[in-house]
Amino acid sequence: MPELFTDTQFAEVLLPVPIHKLFTYRVPQTLNDSIQIGQRAIVQFGDRKILTGIIINIHQKPPVEYEAKYILDLLDDYPVVSEKQLQLMTWMAGYYCCTPGEVMNAALPSGLKLSSESFLQINPAFTFETTSFEFSDREEIVLRRLVQGPLSYSEVGKLLGIKNVYSIIKSLVGKETVLLLEEVKDKYKPKTEKKIRLTESFNNPEKLQELFELLSSKPKQESVLLKYLQLVPVLQDVNSNESGVAKNILANDLEISESSIKTLIKQNVFEEFDVIVPRLAFHGEPLTPSSLLSEVQDQAKQEIITSFTDHSACLLQGITGSGKTEIYIQLIKQAIDGGSQVLYLLPEIALTTQIVQRLQKIFGNDMGVYHSKFSDNERVEVWNGLIQGKYKFIVGVRSSIFLPFDNLGLIIVDEEHDPSYKQQEPAPRYHARDVTLMMAQLHHAKVLLASATPSLESFFNATTGKYGYVKLTKRFGEATLPKIVLADIRKERQQKTVKGEFTKTLLKSIEESLAGKEQVIIFQNRRGYSPTVTCETCGWTPKCVNCAVSLTYHQFKHAMICHYCGYREAMPNNCPSCGGSRLLTLGYGTEKLEEELRLYFPEKSVQRMDLDTTRSKTGYESIIENFEQGKTDILVGTQMVTKGLDFDKVSLVGVFNADRMMHFPDFRSHERAYQLLTQVSGRAGRREKPGLVVIQTSSPDHYVLDLVLNHKADEFYARELNDRQVHGYPPFTRLIELTVRHIDKKISRDLSSRLAEEFKDQLHGIKVLGPGEPMVGKIRNQYLMNILLKIPKGKIDLPAMKHTIQKINEDFLKIKEYRSARIVMDVDPV
Repeated sequence: MPELFTDTQFAEVLLPVPIHKLFTYRVPQTLNDSIQIGQRAIVQFGDRKILTGIIINIHQKPPVEYEAKYILDLLDDYPVVSEKQLQLMTWMAGYYCCTPGEVMNAALPSGLKLSSESFLQINPAFTFETTSFEFSDREEIVLRRLVQGPLSYSEVGKLLGIKNVYSIIKSLVGKETVLLLEEVKDKYKPKTEKKIRLTESFNNPEKLQELFELLSSKPKQESVLLKYLQLVPVLQDVNSNESGVAKNILANDLEISESSIKTLIKQNVFEEFDVIVPRLAFHGEPLTPSSLLSEVQDQAKQEIITSFTDHSACLLQGITGSGKTEIYIQLIKQAIDGGSQVLYLLPEIALTTQIVQRLQKIFGNDMGVYHSKFSDNERVEVWNGLIQGKYKFIVGVRSSIFLPFDNLGLIIVDEEHDPSYKQQEPAPRYHARDVTLMMAQLHHAKVLLASATPSLESFFNATTGKYGYVKLTKRFGEATLPKIVLADIRKERQQKTVKGEFTKTLLKSIEESLAGKEQVIIFQNRRGYSPTVTCETCGWTPKCVNCAVSLTYHQFKHAMICHYCGYREAMPNNCPSCGGSRLLTLGYGTEKLEEELRLYFPEKSVQRMDLDTTRSKTGYESIIENFEQGKTDILVGTQMVTKGLDFDKVSLVGVFNADRMMHFPDFRSHERAYQLLTQVSGRAGRREKPGLVVIQTSSPDHYVLDLVLNHKADEFYARELNDRQVHGYPPFTRLIELTVRHIDKKISRDLSSRLAEEFKDQLHGIKVLGPGEPMVGKIRNQYLMNILLKIPKGKIDLPAMKHTIQKINEDFLKIKEYRSARIVMDVDPV
């Protein structure tokens, strides 16, 4: 046991590793006075790794099992993770059955986690003259460059123009010519802007007069000086020169020569300097939000505020186009005016694009935006901005729940039914909507859940009194709900009026809308060109080598791609099995729809919004902007187009195929179908002109379509809740799904069978379903088996039961034949 000195301190450090414990490190005496809970610390983990951890506790008890290593350094002068954040991380690790390190890894943006990168340095004992080794041309290039200083792996690759440099480095290490170093660097770099100002020599009226006389024969340089003095009133206030002017403002002036600016800098008339600037700055004066809510909206707002006196959460069920966003704006402003912070959650980045522009005009630079398409640097800036008090209001997607709020008063979860709020991979597999309810407890805040089509769980909690419940049943202004028409695909096929896969009903409606200078949205929840490629001669279909699925053809990339693991193959000209040349593409993805609509309407602009077209940071923005400005006539999209977007001129929404979503083998399929169809229908006719929705289906008599058609929400919820209660599904039970993964199919099956038997023996009062193979039984070369646990609500000690499940899993994974298997626990799967 290490010796304990009275002034020796130890710190419990949370590390981003999947291990169920904290690690104790010794605090160097030089850090005794500065170390605080919530700071980031650099520590050595194992023999080689350098990691960033968070200080969780400070004490004077050394660990018993091992000798504590010293903390290498602290990265912060103040805590960057608050006590409430640490409490939330601990709760999430327990509730979602993962490790605190996995939660930390998800919580901190990459820019706040240090990266350990290997560097190469020349061996001081090495010289070309004395070595007995021979070197390849590439090795010699690296060695001669290393004489000038160290290189990182990536720099070696750039130097040689190749990606794989490991064999070269291994060879050089073996010849004892280079040493490997670990250099730790902080990823976050603030955004800077180049500015210029007058040097001290010319920062007074007398010297400026002399300067003008010197430049009288150099009109281009003189115009630079005149422009600078127009922008910076040095003659009136010499102190104004301190902040100078952005160099690009001068350089972008058509009358200014950039070379003249450079010359004046060389002559020490001006000096360049860098200033840190915010990445997400809003330019212009914020607008005052309109306080004119309609009578119905104002009543809903008052009911929400009243419900918050008795409930920490309230469900706002407002039909599409009812003006929910205006109510949010009023509530946000009220919370900010009261000194509180606000978090406004949206399910998709596509939604943030449109609504951010609207909210920034009202809240200006008080508002921060946080989502995964932002770079590490931008996300760190929002994180630090919250700590420093720059932001009072954050708009973001599910990862925003991890931000360091210290005075959170209101959380709004818009489109709360959306499955995008659920994190699937990796752990923690949390549901952001549910986590906000715990955040509200920790911060003593209120949560507003809002949707036109609430999840059954939220609807049940609202109608049984657990949440407050407010309804908006009228569209804003003069807008009315759209007319919904069913286009019977089977009937039209018999009548031979189907063109491709488009019914005459849908094509005629598109023609009429376009003729009236209106816009059209076509919804198909499948990206790519065609789901299946097949040989007409022998029936061959391309399969993924890693997953048990067929490859989807993407025409734009001329490739067949697996949507599970990303594996791709070039589209063959002939069948690899029989050599035949008749390869058919079956089914319709968004890419094929886009192509056919361009053939049918060659004079019109057709654009596609799906994962493939929105991968870049500005992908959503440009597509939405083009549609808003009327540059796009027809927008084809996946479920992205169903979510809360608001366009003035959309008079028609077409649902290309409703059958697939209604008949999907999942207990939530009818709920999802109802929500998607209602939401996508809500994009039509959002102003005075009535909208039309055409739904193509082979099952026109299906009860879900009847309820969507006649806007019978209450009847739908009553029927679904009854079915769920009869069959024991949420909201009447809790679910935990366990997935066993292994590269050997037999081991996956054996382990899952033994787990299921053990659960039946040890977990009393719980229904164990399975094991069973999921729809896609192999992903990324691993065979999958699922076990579903149904847990009655209110009758089981949930934390104790989860602990038992985890203990059973751990015991099985200690068995030699199962050590390389993975057991994934998903609490509250969606």
